Amino acid sequence: MRPQKNEETLVDVLDVLLRDGAVVRADAIISVAGIPLVGLKLTAALAGMETMNEYGLFEQWDVERRQTAITRRQHKNRKNLERRRSADELDTLSIDGQRDADEE
Repeated sequence: MRPQKNEETLVDVLDVLLRDGAVVRADAIISVAGIPLVGLKLTAALAGMETMNEYGLFEQWDVERRQTAITRRQHKNRKNLERRRSADELDTLSIDGQRDADEE
């Protein structure tokens, strides 16, 4: 039996990681001549944002990102409204100016 490369397996693994998540923990000690100098304690969480939010990770980040998006959208809508008003005012001025010229 020969080993086969199944590309669907990678997709399945990524699906499980993003849906369910995984936590990797590692401890490392750097030593010289048997004397420990530096200790590292590493923890990494890998999951999709929905899964992270379900477990309470990145909640504050998510709230801030959503609030920033809402603020940007409101600012953009306000600018568009101001542009429309300015364009309407210019149209009104030019129409009034033409009427004044026609009346003279």
